[in-house]
Amino acid sequence: MAKPEKPVLLSGGNPQIAKGEGDAPVQAYIAAMPGWKSAAWARLDALIAREVPGVRKAVKWNSPLYGAPDALPNHWFLSIHCYDRYIKVAFFDGRRLDPVPPVASKSGDTRYFHVHEADAVDESAFADWVRQASVLPGEKM
Repeated sequence: MAKPEKPVLLSGGNPQIAKGEGDAPVQAYIAAMPGWKSAAWARLDALIAREVPGVRKAVKWNSPLYGAPDALPNHWFLSIHCYDRYIKVAFFDGRRLDPVPPVASKSGDTRYFHVHEADAVDESAFADWVRQASVLPGEKM
């Protein structure tokens, strides 16, 4: 029996995962994240699921997306992307969060939060951003 192939890692170590809706493709992406990033995001993925019961998940453009259960179709409040040294978390309506996530974007209202290997993520503050973001309209993608 042939061994399942490991996902290809694109530049920066971002896993190439087939586009799909639901938790399964997101879990495949998390499993394929290199090194410390897999465990770090698995913890935050579980936090998002706890804070937003019924959260919608998908992988598009090799990035997991998270949407509120009652949001319009294809509207998302958060996505992530792997880079060599960190995980980039994008809050699409991030300028409306209080406090505003620390990293500015060149595009509209998006704000970023970067997770580095040595970071002790304040999960309470992250959960607060997730709760706030989940009730905003989100980004159509």
